[in-house]
Amino acid sequence: MKVLKTLALTTALTAVAGMAAADVKVGMITTLSGGGASLGIDTRDGFMLAMGMADRDDVEVVIGDDQRKPDVAVQLADEMIQSEQVDVLTGIVWSNLAMAVVPSATAQGKFYLSTNAAPAQLAGRGCNPNYFAVSYQNDNLHEAAGAYAKSEGYTNPFIMAPNYPAGHDSLAGFKRFYGGDLAGEVYTTLGQTDYAAEIAQIRDSGADSIFFFLPGGMGISFLKQYSNSGVELPVMGPAFSFDQAILQAVGEAALGVKNGANWSKDLDVPANADFVAAFEEAYDRLPSIYAAYGYDTANLLLSAVDAADPAEDPDAFRAALKAADFDSVRGDFSFDTNNHPVQDIYVREVVQEGDIFTNKIVATAIEDRSSAYVDECKM
Repeated sequence: MKVLKTLALTTALTAVAGMAAADVKVGMITTLSGGGASLGIDTRDGFMLAMGMADRDDVEVVIGDDQRKPDVAVQLADEMIQSEQVDVLTGIVWSNLAMAVVPSATAQGKFYLSTNAAPAQLAGRGCNPNYFAVSYQNDNLHEAAGAYAKSEGYTNPFIMAPNYPAGHDSLAGFKRFYGGDLAGEVYTTLGQTDYAAEIAQIRDSGADSIFFFLPGGMGISFLKQYSNSGVELPVMGPAFSFDQAILQAVGEAALGVKNGANWSKDLDVPANADFVAAFEEAYDRLPSIYAAYGYDTANLLLSAVDAADPAEDPDAFRAALKAADFDSVRGDFSFDTNNHPVQDIYVREVVQEGDIFTNKIVATAIEDRSSAYVDECKM
């Protein structure tokens, strides 16, 4: 890899001096401090692992910490586009930040490759030829949990998510594949850490199960409080609520929980085995789903750079992205007409392996799933 720069926001944006400009410049905006930092760190580490393994001298990566704040993300994007003159942007974890950055970036002719956030608005009417969601569409992993709830015969789940775009997508996805009655539907505050009121609602609701989407520290707080509440209903969620960082913090309270995922460390794919081993060796920890997305995004990017320069021949670069000619850690991988993946979605179970809490695949929930909004995209 040619060079890595880091942008820091103080009273203004500044960049650490780097080497001579590479052929292709990538701007990564992700969350590296504050709440949710573990998600952005895993995203960055997965992406940079792939870049380092490729040992390229034609790609430069500039990294900025968005602090999970939309205004900071917008400032970083402006700096990267105008001063750093990046060709491609990537890395945003949170959908409200993506909605603040992506439409402006693509309107300026820049490519955006999403390592995580993929709100419904950008999968349907707001789709753009320069926007590719490498991860999923926001609803997908929640759809898998809804399909699981239906298959298990739950008839009255209580569902809960934060009040921001991905939270709304999550509950919409669950309901789409569950299709039954609900004991309750609650939107919490993004970044909330006290769930006493919500747990009291669950206790009084008559629910027979719980589905929740609370990524990062939110999920840790909820699971710890729930495990001490005396409520003993089956719990479901998406992979985001049961990633590696959350599981180590929660411990035994998460054992047996089922979660929807399009990746797992035990997925029987050669590229995945190589990724898991390389990540553990490089960082001395198991990779999370965010790291897997970052790794795939970097390898997709490199496959397109091999075909064309995004600045000199954007049409050829776009076509190379669309072809998705890389070895995904998820196995079979392709883009639908709205530039969102077509992929299998699984059900994982939280297990303990030695001293480590992790996940294993127990079922395939939905095969070759695209997204509910693809027909709204007019590309």
